[in-house]
Amino acid sequence: MSQRILMIGYGAMGREVHRLLPDGVTLDWLVLPEAAQSDTQAELGNTTRVLTAIDQCSGQPDLVVECAGHPGLAQHGEAVLQRGWTLAVVSVGALTDNALYQRLVDAARTGGGRLHILSGAVAGMDGLASAREGGLTAVTYEARKAPRSWKGSPAEDLIDLATVTEPTVFFEGSAGEAARRFPANANVAATVALSGLGMEKTQVKLWVDPHTERNSHRIHAVGRFGEFRVELNGRPLDNNPKTSMLAALSVVRACRQLLDPVVI
Repeated sequence: MSQRILMIGYGAMGREVHRLLPDGVTLDWLVLPEAAQSDTQAELGNTTRVLTAIDQCSGQPDLVVECAGHPGLAQHGEAVLQRGWTLAVVSVGALTDNALYQRLVDAARTGGGRLHILSGAVAGMDGLASAREGGLTAVTYEARKAPRSWKGSPAEDLIDLATVTEPTVFFEGSAGEAARRFPANANVAATVALSGLGMEKTQVKLWVDPHTERNSHRIHAVGRFGEFRVELNGRPLDNNPKTSMLAALSVVRACRQLLDPVVI
């Protein structure tokens, strides 16, 4: 029996997720702004119903996946959770807004839904969350990306991306501040924080590196369990340099888990 998903957003990430959906999982509903509804419906044909609000979905999705960015999660997240559905979130940086986070938690509790925070563009979150159970002393996260990946972000006000010639740190601070100031680039900071010490106790350093075409993430955790370091050098999506390919694949994995009898 096919597993049916509802997707919020259909930009570069959403399209990549749709392309890679495993056999046995279908995109039955898509929620988009009204301005994009008719064109996208014509593009997708009758296989997917394009909606503008969650309450227009008359069926029962097996999973709702958010690929819409922070505004999409803020607009539609509560309605999903109030219906008792599971919402897989990749725009984790939006949860640095404490009011939004609390609204989503309250909606999940009252409606019986579940907020599933995806690992996104980074690895090792299972180990970090496990280490937290025994007590963490320190967690640091560093992101290193090419200048083009920081264009259109507040990094342009902190450093000249067109002339930088050496790897340069342009931000140091808490995960909460990083995710709030760089929402399109720092979802990982929020993911690391929620898995570990929280937004204000997780330290973040952001780099621009003109010598790389990869998105590099480094995590260092110390605690009662011992110590670990994770380094990942990921490729961005071809049509959106601010988005990691691995982030899109984390959504695909969540969809595949609907089919698998064994979940890792």
